[in-house]
Amino acid sequence: QEFVTVLVRDPRTQKEDSWHSYIDYEIFIHTNSMCFTRKTSCVRRRFREFVWLRQRLQSNAVLIQLPELPSKTPFFNMNNPHHVDHRRQGLQEFLEKIVQDTLLLSDSRLHLFLQTQLSPEDMEACVSGQTKYSVADAIHEFASLNRRFPIEDEERKKGKNDADSDSESSSSGLRPSDDSISCGCKASPASEES
Repeated sequence: QEFVTVLVRDPRTQKEDSWHSYIDYEIFIHTNSMCFTRKTSCVRRRFREFVWLRQRLQSNAVLIQLPELPSKTPFFNMNNPHHVDHRRQGLQEFLEKIVQDTLLLSDSRLHLFLQTQLSPEDMEACVSGQTKYSVADAIHEFASLNRRFPIEDEERKKGKNDADSDSESSSSGLRPSDDSISCGCKASPASEES
């Protein structure tokens, strides 16, 4: 039985500059689905990236009625835990519905959104073939930089000798954000059981 567990959790306030802040959310994926390159992954995304994803998915799947994102209210208060958690729940429900649709799962942007820390601009470039790296390369490179899943790290190292596994290749041209290194994603015991 194939499953895709998606969790949106751990909202954090990030400083954009001295005047602007935003909240990003950790997206944790655990799956045995053949559709996914990595079986576990963890990235951080902000609300406007979810908006971008929904717009792109809708333009590629015109006949599908996509689930709605939580409404962008002018009264949203980042310091109000209820507002933040309500948005987090809405984002999780959105992704849970998206990953159940096989047509949407065929969109490379969705996989780059869920399994890399590439910006929307870099995701578009990758999908349209304007980068030196493929979608699969981007996902594998991000996973190797984001060593948060010891089980997958051990599986990856089995195929390499110790000298190779300690060096990181930068020849792919990928530029992950600092968030990819500091994600702090760990598979929770509850999510591993499902």
